Amino acid sequence: MSRLLAFEKLHNIRDLGGMPTLDGRVIAGGRLIRCGHLAEIGGNDKKKLGELLGVAVDFRTDGERAEKPDAEIPGVKYYHIPILDSLTAGISREAEADRDLLSRLVLKPAEAKRHMCDMYRAFAENEFSVSQYGKFIGILLEGSDRAVLWHCTAGKDRAGIGAVIIEEILGVPKDAILSDYLKTNEYLKADIRFLTEFVKKQAGTDSVLADEALGYLFGAQEEYIAAFYETVEKKYGGFDAFIRLGLGVTDEKRDELRRNYLKTGREAGV
Repeated sequence: MSRLLAFEKLHNIRDLGGMPTLDGRVIAGGRLIRCGHLAEIGGNDKKKLGELLGVAVDFRTDGERAEKPDAEIPGVKYYHIPILDSLTAGISREAEADRDLLSRLVLKPAEAKRHMCDMYRAFAENEFSVSQYGKFIGILLEGSDRAVLWHCTAGKDRAGIGAVIIEEILGVPKDAILSDYLKTNEYLKADIRFLTEFVKKQAGTDSVLADEALGYLFGAQEEYIAAFYETVEKKYGGFDAFIRLGLGVTDEKRDELRRNYLKTGREAGV
């Protein structure tokens, strides 16, 4: 399981270090970190991130970045790799997209879940998105003695799939990948509750349908990851083929990533 890190303003920032792989090794600690956006963080968090990071990768759209630009952290190299090539409500979290999405789906839980499953399918179907994840893996191949951090807005969907892809490349068992993905619901529990109550108030409803629909839109669901995996299987014939053909990661590059980011249990202090 990834390890939740203690920060003042970042509630879903997690170090993949310690996650076990099928060959008996573990992901090295302090090297691979996922989270939500880095806007509006205070001095203590900036200092801590500056000591930890070498690279930060922003998966958000131009619109999201304009609305909430990341805090500048001295010494950290930034990359902008938008996973989406156009405004996509419910994933991009741009204000305009969110308003449209919520007005349409706030009382329609079945449609909300279907919408999110469709978005996760798009992560494997959309050629732009797949190529952007391939660029992200290229950054990991460049190597860094310090941590590489990647983020979207909430650290749930685009960042979550980024974590799934890395964990698959490094050989983490699928059940561990799924369990770690679903931890988002625990780590963002307070945020999800706040957003749900805020949206219900704005919409003028206290319906249980709104609770269910917003839970689907703001939370992580096993069905979402299943939709992603099913699409990978349908389009590529399996995850290994997706890694090679979709992401452009050769077997040699995969071996290099494993050399760079895996340790034996003894080396990692596990």
